[in-house]
Amino acid sequence: MRRTKEEAEKTRQTVLEAALTLFSRDGYSRTTLSRIAREAGCSRGPIYWYFQNKDDLYEAVLAYSQEPLEALVDECRGMADRPLAALDHFLDQWLSLLANDRRYRQSFEILLNKTELTDAMSRTLARERQLTRAIVDLFATLIERAMAVGALRRGESAADLGLLGYTYLMGITQAWLFAPGLFPLEDKIPFFQRQFWTLLGRT
Repeated sequence: MRRTKEEAEKTRQTVLEAALTLFSRDGYSRTTLSRIAREAGCSRGPIYWYFQNKDDLYEAVLAYSQEPLEALVDECRGMADRPLAALDHFLDQWLSLLANDRRYRQSFEILLNKTELTDAMSRTLARERQLTRAIVDLFATLIERAMAVGALRRGESAADLGLLGYTYLMGITQAWLFAPGLFPLEDKIPFFQRQFWTLLGRT
């Protein structure tokens, strides 16, 4: 019987979820397509129907798991007329999603702690670097707009402060993923927001 589009998409989603679970738990190298198939409750055939190989599946898993982050970037771009509110919202949502959204958290776990990045992953690396640049550029644009209305005063360029904001968030993310018992992330969000504005020189 020919599968419907809905059934096909459900199968693809099941494979993505299985791969996301295994990549984030066991790492890229130790996760095989056979293990992903078992986790998904299927043979390897459906995997090869949707994905060329493990690298292709890995790239798709990261794209899938980063959908909440990409949606957040788009949302904050739409708030550019309220730059301080946009930055505050981005910070709050980044950290709240990290604490509460499994898929979002697993994307960082895979990239930061579970993958040996090699030349074979060049497409994935290019995509990740593009997303990083998009976030840094978003921060720089919002900071520049805030400076223009006197809401931020600092003798640094908006581009440098955009980079500082991104590395600040990534530092918190890496520290918490490496040692979750170090601090209660959700409880510390207001503290991290206050320090973010101290870094940026909010007036």
